[in-house]
Amino acid sequence: MVNFQKEHYSYEDMLEIMRLLRAPGGCPWDAEQTHESIRRNFLEETCEAVEAIDNHDMPALREELGDVLMQVIFHAQMEAEVGGFTMRDVIDGLCRKLVYRHPHVFSDVKVANSDEVLTNWEALKRQEKAQRSTADAIDAVAKTLPALWRAEKMESKAAKAGFAWPEGSDGALRKLEEEVGELRAAVESGSVDGRHGVREEVGDVLFMAAQVAQSHGVDPEAALHAACDKFARRFRGVEEGASGTPLDQLTEQELLDLWQKAKQKES
Repeated sequence: MVNFQKEHYSYEDMLEIMRLLRAPGGCPWDAEQTHESIRRNFLEETCEAVEAIDNHDMPALREELGDVLMQVIFHAQMEAEVGGFTMRDVIDGLCRKLVYRHPHVFSDVKVANSDEVLTNWEALKRQEKAQRSTADAIDAVAKTLPALWRAEKMESKAAKAGFAWPEGSDGALRKLEEEVGELRAAVESGSVDGRHGVREEVGDVLFMAAQVAQSHGVDPEAALHAACDKFARRFRGVEEGASGTPLDQLTEQELLDLWQKAKQKES
């Protein structure tokens, strides 16, 4: 047994705890983990931190940020054990990046506002990652992002390069309506996986919906989350309005009436 009881712990203590957990005589579960096996844990902890932010729950946020930090340290410890990189390397790389991408703070570059800061940031990022074109920058958008978020980031980079639908948001909206028409045709044809099938056309509709959101400065991922929350509230209202009657025993009109009542409660 390792005696590691303290009144207060430090960042260095956290590094040592993780080393001990992975070391011989430590925790069998922690020692067995790989980058791939705890990949999902990283995503879950990040989502829980985001949920704490959305709920304005600062005690929960403090805890969840600790869990996210643990995941970072966990991965760094794995690499340290095989002679890869260490947590010190992670922090060194981060500091170098922040200094490099903030020349208006750490050098003599002048900026007038936040927009210029972001423009410089993107230009420096492309230089740093040897992205020679906007297409390179679009290709570099993480494929593991939620799809709507990925679409919005790709469309934003294209728009900054001058590629935008004619007449701004109105042009994007007309394109969305066109894609909905193509989806309707695919549904009527019965084709799902073929070219111009339902799968492809649904993707085009969602992509253009993200484009409409992007042109209005709306985060499509947040908008869809809000729509999901709205549906959950209204569905609860439908179930409560049914007073215990199974929904599959109600007529289509009765379900529609319950849905309308649930909507009216929110207005």
